Amino acid sequence: MAQKPSIPKGTRDFGQLEMARRNYIFDTIRSVFGLYGFQQIETPAMENIGTLMGKYGEEGDKLLFRIQNSGEKAASAPEKGLRYDLTVPFARYVVQHREEIAFPFKRFQIQPVWRADRPQKGRYREFYQCDVDVIGSDSLIGELELIQIVEEVYRRLGIRVCLHINNRKILAGIAEVIGAPDKIVDITVAIDKLDKIGVEAVNAELKERGLSDEQVEALQPILKPTPTLPEGRENDPKAKLASLREYLAGSEIGLKGVAEMEEIFDELSIVNCQLSIDLDLCLARGLNYYTGAIFEVKALDAQIGSITGGGRYDNLTGIFGLPNVSGVGISFGADRIYDVLTELNLFPAALQSSTQVLFAAFGQDELRYALRWAKELRANGIAVEVYPEPAKMKKQMGYADTKQIPFVAIVGGDEMAQNKVMLKNMTSGEQELMELGELVKTLSC
Repeated sequence: MAQKPSIPKGTRDFGQLEMARRNYIFDTIRSVFGLYGFQQIETPAMENIGTLMGKYGEEGDKLLFRIQNSGEKAASAPEKGLRYDLTVPFARYVVQHREEIAFPFKRFQIQPVWRADRPQKGRYREFYQCDVDVIGSDSLIGELELIQIVEEVYRRLGIRVCLHINNRKILAGIAEVIGAPDKIVDITVAIDKLDKIGVEAVNAELKERGLSDEQVEALQPILKPTPTLPEGRENDPKAKLASLREYLAGSEIGLKGVAEMEEIFDELSIVNCQLSIDLDLCLARGLNYYTGAIFEVKALDAQIGSITGGGRYDNLTGIFGLPNVSGVGISFGADRIYDVLTELNLFPAALQSSTQVLFAAFGQDELRYALRWAKELRANGIAVEVYPEPAKMKKQMGYADTKQIPFVAIVGGDEMAQNKVMLKNMTSGEQELMELGELVKTLSC
């Protein structure tokens, strides 16, 4: 017996229902991106490995998928790798096409990425990202628009979320204050794991990375939910920022980060943002290219980790030969969003079937009659299927049930003589004879 075929771990097949649901997510996100003037581009699935290496930190570089055989015979041909994210290829695209684009450049991408990670719930080796970035402007209006996009996307999807926000300048300031400015990467990589491994494990990793006991102890106010704030004000961003100003009084870069966050929160109040936002000082995001505000979004009613993340990067294009071009972007994890919508049963019922009506015919003449009517209905924008043979009516009705098609138009001899069909509502079981015009009107409602 032949071995049953399989697919690589961390990847998935998507059937018709899954694709309808995924497209619902993509279409929702795409429409919101368009409201803010972002336009779509695409980049190749593979990049030269030199484009990818060194951009994601030591943890990220370990997860790059390398292509062993790229089809090039020359020994000098650059090694290839599957893209890890969409941001670094976007930076490469901006530099390569800089003569063709106008700054600030606002783009979005909806494409798959690959990571050689350990598969688990909500974590896959192949998954889609929906990225939106603006590059070529230092204005914090970029951050404001991204937060508004997050608010609108999740409002439309019906998912209650909290946006966690921090600033890499604040983290750099913290490193200065504790006397370890050269350990900023080690600090961010370690505390970014706080939710996964807990405070004690983070402290142990910080010591393994070379921080002294005194430096680790000085970090503890940051690793806990701002214990210096009065009770009831732990989640007040402005109170947290005021406390941070005192903590970071000796760090110029840290205070700059605080000022940026204050400006963002002021702008959010101007546009009356209703999104739940937490100034999370433990949020680090382990990617090396972030330099300013950083974001993560988590669902409030599902335990799955971050479903959206991003931040400000001041010189990502510089590594490709175009220095001093600042950008900010955010990425929606479509696969995790899918899992949240499934867990919370939030997908619209209409996605169960794209077909509005199935024509069921008793005989070959009735089948030809159904084909003519189907053409008229499709011309009116109504999705129609015609059962391809005059099988037993029970079988045709069973097909409609399986595909959750809401209506069946039954074509019989007497009805044909009257130029009518019998329309059956598959939910209520009600039936009614209808002419073509009546059928169009009913199915268009």
